[in-house]
Amino acid sequence: MKIGIGYDVHALVENRPLIIGGVLIPYEKGLQGHSDADVLIHAIMDSLLGAMGMGDIGCLFPDTDSAFKNIDSRILLRKVYVLMEENNFKIGNVDAVIIAQKPKMKNYIEEMKNIIAEDLNTNIRNINIKATTTEHLGFEGRGEGIGAQCVCLLEYVEKL
Repeated sequence: MKIGIGYDVHALVENRPLIIGGVLIPYEKGLQGHSDADVLIHAIMDSLLGAMGMGDIGCLFPDTDSAFKNIDSRILLRKVYVLMEENNFKIGNVDAVIIAQKPKMKNYIEEMKNIIAEDLNTNIRNINIKATTTEHLGFEGRGEGIGAQCVCLLEYVEKL
């Protein structure tokens, strides 16, 4: 078994869609980034890559590469899943938290879990997503950005 941790943060800006966990969330601002800036999926990918000892998403999908400009982070998550398969890993569990003062995430979490479980080819029971505020403290609390943290457990599957 291998454990990984991931963290990501993006600034909230005008004229961008807000996509978190693969879900388009109606909001007056979106997250700034080279890709679609999906903080949750980015944190999950970093935790998976960390557990496999394969660096981070910046190494695998650099923001200097135009191929990843505005790319859907779900495409990248599925690429990370292919690496898991190629290296004989399967999901034990993923536990993530979204840190945002606004908007409220409660109504979107179940859909996020379904999307991530589908992209990682695992049972939804292996995916847990929570959301919290910072009680108006820090950049998230001031509504300047949104962050996400994730830990995962990967199981090595012996191939015969």
